[in-house]
Amino acid sequence: MAKEPHHFSRTAEELIGDLRNLPPDTPRYQKIRPTIGIAGVLDELLGKYQIGRDSAEQTIRDHWVELVGSANASYSHAARVEQDGRKLVVLAAHAVVRNELFFHRATLLDRVRKLPGCAGIKIIQLRAG
Repeated sequence: MAKEPHHFSRTAEELIGDLRNLPPDTPRYQKIRPTIGIAGVLDELLGKYQIGRDSAEQTIRDHWVELVGSANASYSHAARVEQDGRKLVVLAAHAVVRNELFFHRATLLDRVRKLPGCAGIKIIQLRAG
């Protein structure tokens, strides 16, 4: 079983390199991090971006016409879920539709929370877009 070689601090390596008149082999502000296996990185990315899993955002987008009606759905869409799944950001392209959704946001929130995987949404934020 081979042992890892001893790693000196960056300052120590720079002093030794200056003493031996050797240029540094790594950029000054580069951080040296331990190598991580590809399996761990892939698991983290698959979880972070909900790849291969049903996400709350996709469920809301699939049912958007049923939630707000076809007239309002043509001028608005569910953009994303923020704050660890607590806030739904809705973009509305028309001011009248934005006001309509604003007045009915409590009803809309109840409908959204009944969808599978969306029970944690507490706030609906409407933005122009």
